[in-house]
Amino acid sequence: MPSLSDFIAGFLDNLTGHLALTAYLLAVTDEQAVWGRLKKLPPLFLSPLIAVLLSVGLYTVPELMMVQYFISSFATLILCTLWVRWAWGFGFWQAFATTCMAGIFQVAQSALSIVILWETSLDESSPLAVVLGVYMSISIVAALLLYKLRFGKWFRLLLDHGPAPWRIALVLFVLMAVMEMVIRLESGVLPRFLVFYYLMAVTMVVLMAALVVYLAKRSDAARKIQVQQDIIAQQQLYERDLEIIRQEVRTFRHDYKNLLANLSKQAGEGELERLRRTLSELDIGFDLRLGRKIQVSTQIGNVQIPEARSLLLGKLTVMQENGVDFRLEVLYPVAAVDMDVWDFVRCLGILIDNAMEAALDTEQPWVEIVLLAQEGRLLLRVSNSYANMIEPGNMWNDGWSTKGAGRGLGLASYQRILESYPNASPCTSWENGIFVQELTVEGKL
Repeated sequence: MPSLSDFIAGFLDNLTGHLALTAYLLAVTDEQAVWGRLKKLPPLFLSPLIAVLLSVGLYTVPELMMVQYFISSFATLILCTLWVRWAWGFGFWQAFATTCMAGIFQVAQSALSIVILWETSLDESSPLAVVLGVYMSISIVAALLLYKLRFGKWFRLLLDHGPAPWRIALVLFVLMAVMEMVIRLESGVLPRFLVFYYLMAVTMVVLMAALVVYLAKRSDAARKIQVQQDIIAQQQLYERDLEIIRQEVRTFRHDYKNLLANLSKQAGEGELERLRRTLSELDIGFDLRLGRKIQVSTQIGNVQIPEARSLLLGKLTVMQENGVDFRLEVLYPVAAVDMDVWDFVRCLGILIDNAMEAALDTEQPWVEIVLLAQEGRLLLRVSNSYANMIEPGNMWNDGWSTKGAGRGLGLASYQRILESYPNASPCTSWENGIFVQELTVEGKL
C-alpha cells in the first residue's frame, strides 16, 4: 500500500501534469482571453486527486498492474475532456479532440524533459521541486512557441471546417495512445540509445503537428475555392435578377402610354373614385413587379465585400424559397471590415441562419438585416420574429436551438470567433416576439 508521502508525491506529479496540459490547451485553441479560462481552472484540480485515488485503488488489484497506467491515463483524459467542454463551451468530440491534441504535446514534452534531465545529470534522486520546475518550464516555453507559431489557429480551423469532429478526435486519440506506448516501452531500450529514442518521439510529435497544419491549410484552401465558386454563381444570379428588372422596366414602359390614356379618360369623365382605385392598383402592381426587386438590388449593390455579398444573395434566395419575408437595408457602401473577411462572413452566416430558423416557427416569419458603415465602424443588426422560449444560460452552447437541443447551429462558434477580435462587440436582446443580434466592429486606430 502506498505511503502518505507517495500519495502526496503522486498528487503533485499529476497536478503538474494537469497544469502543463492547461498550457497546451491554451496554445492549441489559440486562446486570446487567457485569464478568463484560467479563472475556470479550480474544478480541474479534482482530476489529479481522482487520478491518484484511482491509482491507489488499482494498486490493490494485482491482476490490473500491467494496465493500471493506461486505465488511469484514460480516466484522466475523460475528466480533462469534460472540463474543456465546460470551460470552452465545446461539443464533446471537439473537447475530446482538443484534449488529445494537447495530450500529444504533453507526452512529447515528457520525453524532452527526460532528455534534459538526463543531460543535466538530474534524476529521480533530485529534489521533486526541481524536477517539476524543469518540467513546467519546458511546458510553458513549448506552449508559448506553439502560440507564437499560431498552431492553434490552424487546429481550430481544422475542427470547424475539416472532417467530422469525432473522426479527428479518434485519430488524435490513436496518435496519443501510440505516443504513450512509445514512452512506456523505454524499459526495453539500451541506456546508450535512450536519448536518441526520446528525441525520435519528440520528432514524431513535430511531424504530427505539421500534418495537422497541412490538413488545416488544405481544408481552408478547398473551402475558399468553394466559396469563390459560390460567389461566381451568386453574381450570375444577381446579374440575372438585374436582367429581369430591365425586362420588367421595358414592359412597364410599353404599357405606360396605355395606362396614361386610360387615366386621362377616367379623369375627364369625372370618375375620381375609379381613378383613385386604378392609381392604387398601379402602385401595388409596381411594388410587386419592380419596387421590391429594385430595392433589394440597390441594397445588395452597396455591399462591396464580394464574400459578404455572395452570402447575402444566397441567404435571401433561401428565405424567399421558404416563405420568410425579408428586408435588407444597406444605406451606405460597405467596402471593408476590420476583421478577417472569412470570419466576418462566418459570423454573418451564423446570425442569419439562426434568425431564419427561429422565424420559421412563427405564423408570419420575417428577418431584417441591417448593415451600417460609418466612420470606420461597421454595425450589423439581424432581427427576426420568434415564438419559442429563450434560454440565456444555454443559448451559447453548441447545438442550442429554440427548437430544442441539437436542432440548431447555436451561437457558441460565433462567440469563439469573436474572442480573437477585441474590436468586435456583440449584443443580444429580445422583447415582444422580436429577437435581435447586433455586432459592432470598430475601425482600427
